[in-house]
Amino acid sequence: MVAAISSLPRTVSAETLDGLAADDPHAIRSRRDLRRVHRVMGTRSTVLHVLRGMTALHHKPEPLRVLELGAGDGTLMLGVARTLAAEWPTVELTLLDAQQLVHRDTVKDYSALGWNAVSHVGDVFDWVAGDTDRMRTGHASPSWDLIVCNLFLHHFEGAELARLLGAIAKRSQLFFACEPRREWVALAGSHLIGAIGANAVTREDAVLSVHAGFCARELSALWPGSPPAWQIQEYSAGLFSHCFRAERVEADQESRRAKPV
Repeated sequence: MVAAISSLPRTVSAETLDGLAADDPHAIRSRRDLRRVHRVMGTRSTVLHVLRGMTALHHKPEPLRVLELGAGDGTLMLGVARTLAAEWPTVELTLLDAQQLVHRDTVKDYSALGWNAVSHVGDVFDWVAGDTDRMRTGHASPSWDLIVCNLFLHHFEGAELARLLGAIAKRSQLFFACEPRREWVALAGSHLIGAIGANAVTREDAVLSVHAGFCARELSALWPGSPPAWQIQEYSAGLFSHCFRAERVEADQESRRAKPV
């Protein structure tokens, strides 16, 4: 049985990759490593399973507005899009990251699927403040049908994390995050990541990521919305992932649920 999580306290440390320039050879290699890490973690399958289960999105008559925070090079979501395209034929996707990492060929690949992908470079807390939205749309704080994060929230703690989750809840109908799971099996796996050929940057950051990861209902405790306004799920996926899903409940649904049967 996995040891109690209380023996593995959450510690957030700066990761090496985040401090490297986009064109640094070690950063380029580490981003390639991350694609393999996602395959080992089964991140794409985890995200795909959740998005397919978001039935509220399947019947929207207008293009879905999707935002990925900390999107990196955009290839993880592209893998999801390739499978989802038949079910979600028209999507307006914004890929937000602190660095310009999305190649124009990746944007073309999205376009071939019917997804209009736009790469936006900016700090996530500028987005929280509404600045990046004004730059892109000409008005502040648009609403998104879905906001997604993959291995992103664990970079933040305390007031910063609460502020970020508050902005996400304010601007989205649905939110899903797939993060590192903070427990001993995942920690052991992070120390063995060199077995897939990961470089020194990835090996060091993998261990830090697990220490900064989540468990139990830590994200739920910080989420500003609560039932019946939100349906919230927080759970483990596979050996290494911790997931959080929040869906806003429409007013008419709330009303029906409030009525006695």
